[in-house]
Amino acid sequence: MLKLDDCTISSGDFLLRADLEIEAGSSIAIIGPSGAGKSTLLETIAGFRDLKGGQIFWKGKNLTTLPPGKRPLAMLFQDGNLFPHLSAAQNVALGLRPNGGLSQDEHQHVQSALVRVGLPDLGARKPAELSGGQQSRVALARILVQKRQVLLLDEPFAALGPALKAEMLDLVASLVAESGTTLLMVSHDPQDALRITRQTVLVADQIAHPPVSTAQLFENPPPALRDYLG
Repeated sequence: MLKLDDCTISSGDFLLRADLEIEAGSSIAIIGPSGAGKSTLLETIAGFRDLKGGQIFWKGKNLTTLPPGKRPLAMLFQDGNLFPHLSAAQNVALGLRPNGGLSQDEHQHVQSALVRVGLPDLGARKPAELSGGQQSRVALARILVQKRQVLLLDEPFAALGPALKAEMLDLVASLVAESGTTLLMVSHDPQDALRITRQTVLVADQIAHPPVSTAQLFENPPPALRDYLG
């Protein structure tokens, strides 16, 4: 279980409170108005932002003071963060060893991840030689090789067209189901949330609310979400 215990996140005049629990293996959407703190919430869980108050636990272990690399989490950002001078395989390998020097087994893990995301023959290509959808798959493969227990997605497929985005979301859903990974996904699109998550955390009015049924939330949205959706 991922537990945010009476957490307060503060940055300048911005304040967000979160007191909630997420079951291990769940797929959770995070949705709310622009500027409400969705990405900030993910960054804090990942360890890129400090808490002003409260604690974060994963399966009973206190993560609050651990640096990002020591947490059982992997985060995929909006731009994918691929290095243009490295090949697809080399970018994926960074998920295993940031300084290089992979063993034969680790090279096999990299190739297996590329196969899993549908890029078995494109490992030698640089990002500029890949389509947007292929670049997203490389970024996802880099996450896969890390084998973390929690996957945080900050709208990494937002720049893709509707069909490609749906394809990537389905791939993510398949991968997390196979591995039992816990998924937290920021989205501005209710259809994304409905497509691959059963529960949603609403971030609005300076509060990250406990997860509720995704379908029920959008069937009867509270005022803050109704105003945002229009």
